[in-house]
Amino acid sequence: MTRPVLLLDDDSDVREAYGQTLGLAGYEVIACRALIEAVDHLNRDFLGVVVTDMKMPGRDGFDMLARVVSVDPTVPVIVLTGHGDVPMAVRAMRDGAFDFLEKPCPSEALLESVARAFDMRQLALSQRKEDARSLVKQISGETEDGLTAQMAGVEREIIEQALKRHRGAVLDVCAALDLPRKTLYDKLKRHGLSASDYR
Repeated sequence: MTRPVLLLDDDSDVREAYGQTLGLAGYEVIACRALIEAVDHLNRDFLGVVVTDMKMPGRDGFDMLARVVSVDPTVPVIVLTGHGDVPMAVRAMRDGAFDFLEKPCPSEALLESVARAFDMRQLALSQRKEDARSLVKQISGETEDGLTAQMAGVEREIIEQALKRHRGAVLDVCAALDLPRKTLYDKLKRHGLSASDYR
């Protein structure tokens, strides 16, 4: 199974260090130095998690977090910063961050957070697939049942009209509806009709 981690940090040394840590743990690291580069990898089908630095020139971690949430709020975002403080952490969590870690972040803490985030992402994607399957079944079932019921009702009405018009004469009804005799009897039985009732 592919386990992508979109890693965004403007510091090449940090990208290399965290990228190596995640790569050795079996993750497929997509390392980016700027938001404009990172967003190209984001879509609703993205299988993994995002790890982003907070302080970067131009667009920062909050911008990245907002972009991820706008694409798919179930993609977990782990925010890293060397300038962390309580208000920043509170804002990041309020804005939808999965976790907030201060740099330098121990490898174990990063890997533990990424593992939890990845599990959550897989659960969200699995639930989405299940919801989609249920919706398709529900829609197709309702459509099929509704259409079948409507068609059966129309067929019964046509046969009834023919029976009334020909006063229950089976051969005349067969000729009028262009049906073999056996087929007409099968349909009469299916719809609970009897030709003798119309004679």
